Amino acid sequence: MAGRPVHTFEVVRTEQLTPHVIRVVLGGNGFDTFTPGDHTDSYVKLVFVADDVDVSSLEQPLTLDSFNALPAQHRPTVRTYTVRKADPERREITIDFVVHGDHGVAGPWAASATPGRRLFVMGPSGAYSPDPAADWHLFAGDESAVPAISAALESLPANAIGKVFLEVAGPEDEIELQAPAGVEVSWIYRGSRADLAPEESAGDHAPLIDAVKETPWLPGQVQVFIHGEAQAVMHNLRSYIRKERGVDATWASSISGYWRRGRTEETFREWKRELAAAEAK
Repeated sequence: MAGRPVHTFEVVRTEQLTPHVIRVVLGGNGFDTFTPGDHTDSYVKLVFVADDVDVSSLEQPLTLDSFNALPAQHRPTVRTYTVRKADPERREITIDFVVHGDHGVAGPWAASATPGRRLFVMGPSGAYSPDPAADWHLFAGDESAVPAISAALESLPANAIGKVFLEVAGPEDEIELQAPAGVEVSWIYRGSRADLAPEESAGDHAPLIDAVKETPWLPGQVQVFIHGEAQAVMHNLRSYIRKERGVDATWASSISGYWRRGRTEETFREWKRELAAAEAK
């Protein structure tokens, strides 16, 4: 990751989509070096650098290694986000941020973002797109997965069949989705924002779990895309899909956690490495 190019964007505009989601559109000169990804789960690494850091004094062309010349306290924080939309004609990328008050790095940044403010971006990467060979599609996730699921739905053919389950705080957090007529969309309410959800509606008890497990299974080959809070997804829904429903890894390769309650992205990555090592044994 360290040697990958870092693209320099700036905020064009922002929009409050829901009480907990802010949309930020980035433009400027970023498309001079940025090439959009082909996958609907396209994601980037956002490199948050303090506004008073003189990036022009760093080694160019800019990579993550360039920031090693800075004192430790001035080095950037990196966070992973889905690209909701990339528009090469307008030379803009759109990213939706889930904001939980003053918690974290990316959410508060998005809440205070104003036109002209810079943001550095690495990527994109991605691996999933809906397979037209599937008989039907199953999508599930919480707020963090809404951008990728939204992009996937927009790429489906008009005759596609599927089911979508999205867990959010409440009705005020629903957004309009462009889904084919044959794709059923269900919004699941937990009653509070994700980071404040009590134990009885989070983790192993997340309402998304029962919603997916209780839905009638459609005939034919399913392709599955499930992402969100790691405990709910990786310790509950992944085993349900792979073991109880017997979906082969070829059709269920995109099931993983985007985040984990009580962990920063750095400690979450460490937890995922530990989990992968344990599963390998």
